[in-house]
Amino acid sequence: MHSNRWIAALCVALCFAARGAGAASKEEINAEVRQAVQNFYQHTSAGKELAQKASGMLVFPSVIKAGIGIGGEYGEGALLVKGKTVQYYNIAAASIGFQLGAQARSQIILFMNENTLASFRRSEGWTAGVDGSVALATLGAGGSIDTETAKKPVIGFIFSNKGLMYNLTFEGSKISKLSR
Repeated sequence: MHSNRWIAALCVALCFAARGAGAASKEEINAEVRQAVQNFYQHTSAGKELAQKASGMLVFPSVIKAGIGIGGEYGEGALLVKGKTVQYYNIAAASIGFQLGAQARSQIILFMNENTLASFRRSEGWTAGVDGSVALATLGAGGSIDTETAKKPVIGFIFSNKGLMYNLTFEGSKISKLSR
């Protein structure tokens, strides 16, 4: 168990190093969140429609994934309810397998109803795949989101400046409140 904590600490340290600094201020996070939401809306009108129907939108503008054999990812963001920031969060995950280098991407999680949003907000720490399943959105023909995915209570999007990314997952990502 102690080795898992050591690995997780190493992964978070790698991600902080890749980011180039420590924790961001509220103002920095808010500015990055606004930019990430704009980018998201530009990439997918279907995602924008879902976001406008969602009870809450958790936005991580820059999740850094870094590693040399053992890797991890880390990012800071905010939960938006009716377009306003209500709480700050971080997301972290560890991974083992071939990996070398660092990359950044944005992640957005939509809580599609009040119950799933309330459950998330009550939790002290939330792990995707354990505390709640996140359906990863993919675009079909004409830029539409799969109708089954669109019916899920929690929908996630992972994207870069080039658009939505596929074959990625939120599973195992730990989301925790930040005091900002």
